[in-house]
Amino acid sequence: MNVVDSSGWIEYFFKRPNVGFFRTVVHDTGKLVVPTVCLIEVIRYVTRAANRDAAREAAAQMQRASVVSLDEDLAHLAARLGLRYNLPLADAIVYATAQSHHATLYTQDDDFGKLPGVRYVRKK
Repeated sequence: MNVVDSSGWIEYFFKRPNVGFFRTVVHDTGKLVVPTVCLIEVIRYVTRAANRDAAREAAAQMQRASVVSLDEDLAHLAARLGLRYNLPLADAIVYATAQSHHATLYTQDDDFGKLPGVRYVRKK
């Protein structure tokens, strides 16, 4: 299983320099888990950077994968991991979602760079 964090989705949708790092993972929707917080962050970003129609299209593509809602167990795990690794709230939820699904997290976010279970590429 795989998770792509919000920065990876944005990189993919806007065809930025690291798009190739994320493309294969994004296209393999059968193995892709999407934390709801990523859906929120991407919709918000795409709406501001482009428009609501583009945000709807982005959300529709993300929802082809398995979207995981934040429940009580995931919230507790996110709190523990956030404290252990000093992660911001949204990052803690993303990381907890990946960990709870035994998924590899693909990212270009420095906060995740050295954590176990993460494939990191430096943002260009």
